[in-house]
Amino acid sequence: MTNPTAAIAAYWDAAAPDFDDEPDHGLKAADTRAAWADRLSAWLPSAPADVLDVGCGTGSLSELIAEAGHRVTGVDLAPRMVEQARAKLTAAGLQGRFLVGDAAAPPTGQEKFDVLLSRHLAWTLPDPHAALNEWTGRIRPGGLLVLLEGRWREAGQSGVPYVAGADDLPWHRGIAAEDLAEAVRPLVSDLRIEPLSADAVLWGGPVTDERYALIARI
Repeated sequence: MTNPTAAIAAYWDAAAPDFDDEPDHGLKAADTRAAWADRLSAWLPSAPADVLDVGCGTGSLSELIAEAGHRVTGVDLAPRMVEQARAKLTAAGLQGRFLVGDAAAPPTGQEKFDVLLSRHLAWTLPDPHAALNEWTGRIRPGGLLVLLEGRWREAGQSGVPYVAGADDLPWHRGIAAEDLAEAVRPLVSDLRIEPLSADAVLWGGPVTDERYALIARI
């Protein structure tokens, strides 16, 4: 794959204007928003915690995290996604820091976080194993790694192509919970898998593919 990082950034920049139209992206429906807020409340420690949202997109989960009283930093490769995330939190009267950069190697220097959260990102990564190593190194001892992942088409929806050469990405169709757990387990002290496919409200309707949360303690 030729210059995958640039191609991926360009793809998500182009997708940014319509990204929030998906029910689980924009969280515009009250019941979907509330369902994600409830899940985050169950997964995250008591506020205030320092949370790094890698691949934050337009900041929908970052907004919920900030709303719950946490200090959130969002990182995304696509500048237009970051612009929308900043605007979203500003409009809501919430504080958040958003950085343009590679989510696989967040541009936060030596800073450590209580939680690193990633949603639906692993399938876009040229080297997901390297990213997992990087991410666990950004978390304070006793902190949490929260990965929201699943198995799906490489483009996320039928008929929409992803970047040229996407078939070369290791997890371009997503990753099964068992396989992700196998990759993460050597890096953490313990982990659990929480299935999410059956909770239709999270996705704005029923889904048939595998979706789950992996919650691991460092």
